[in-house]
Amino acid sequence: MSGRKYWLGFNIVKGIGPIRLRALRQRFGDLEIAWQAAEADLAAAGLDRRSLDNLLHVRQSIDLDRLLQDVDRLGATALTLDDPDYPVLLRELPDAPPVLYVKGTLSDADQWAVAFVGTRRATAYGRDMTYRLVTPLVHAGITIISGLALGIDAAAHKAALDAGGRTIAVLGCGIDLVYPPDHRKLAEAIVENGALVTEFPPGTQPEGKNFPVRNRIISGLSLGVTVVEAPESSGALLTADSAAEQGRDVFAVPGKVTAKSSLGANRLIQSGAKLVISAEDIMDELNLTRSTVETRTQMREIAPANPTEEALARCLGDEPLHIDDLCQRSGLPITQVSSTLALMELKGLVRRADGMMYILARQGGEPYRLD
Repeated sequence: MSGRKYWLGFNIVKGIGPIRLRALRQRFGDLEIAWQAAEADLAAAGLDRRSLDNLLHVRQSIDLDRLLQDVDRLGATALTLDDPDYPVLLRELPDAPPVLYVKGTLSDADQWAVAFVGTRRATAYGRDMTYRLVTPLVHAGITIISGLALGIDAAAHKAALDAGGRTIAVLGCGIDLVYPPDHRKLAEAIVENGALVTEFPPGTQPEGKNFPVRNRIISGLSLGVTVVEAPESSGALLTADSAAEQGRDVFAVPGKVTAKSSLGANRLIQSGAKLVISAEDIMDELNLTRSTVETRTQMREIAPANPTEEALARCLGDEPLHIDDLCQRSGLPITQVSSTLALMELKGLVRRADGMMYILARQGGEPYRLD
């Protein structure tokens, strides 16, 4: 995608996040045009003085082509919201990160993922419950999402790897850094069996303010979030809040009522989180079994008959998408998109929701129905 460097450019401008970037795209129609726009036009597009000054400074000081090369040298990939490989679940969020740096590989199977979060000071009980829950989920083909932190996060990643499954770690720093540094070997193993992902540009240090922001990505990549063990002040509860706001399921493992390390998780249960004591509790709530996960993944892979159908299928999800937005995301001309959608609709791969809005067709819980 030739315009990728402009996504990366805007991504390093402080004060321009998902909402402002969306406004710039709507105003100028193209990020290259927005990047080169005059100061007055940018101000008219809604940039405040601080954001505008930051943008002008970055435009003068950053070589965008060099920025792309730096990402490549790190062995990473920069996915944008318009990229067909951008995670489907994450794209649904109104504040989805415009750029997602990835080291490793993302898979269609990662659409069936469950997050595990909890205290950095995990007890033996917390680590044991994490393994007891994660292992059967991995055997059922479910990807495990967490944040690479000490404690429950690390236990979740290790349990997934030990079970031979996939796991994704969402970082609160640049893709070129590992935090905490002691988890470098764990991070390397995750790259080989999943991915490290972050919205923060390379070089971003793991500052405390970054972690509440990254929590929405942990929940956004997942069908549900499981809080294993967390005190009342745990950042894991912020991830649970993000999950609830995003319409994801929230699960919590009960602990001793006298244990401070479980007080936050117990409070979540009081507030309506699903109490879980086994992996089956999670799978039943999400209506998942090994056969459904495998079938869905296989159908994702084999249903599209050609690259055009594949590109459109990757862009579509459960939320209706206008054909104009589909053209923009796929990079395909309107005539090709329109004719391909007509064929996909006949096959039962997509469904017209309203007017020129399309969604993936689902029958009996499956993504596609092939007659």
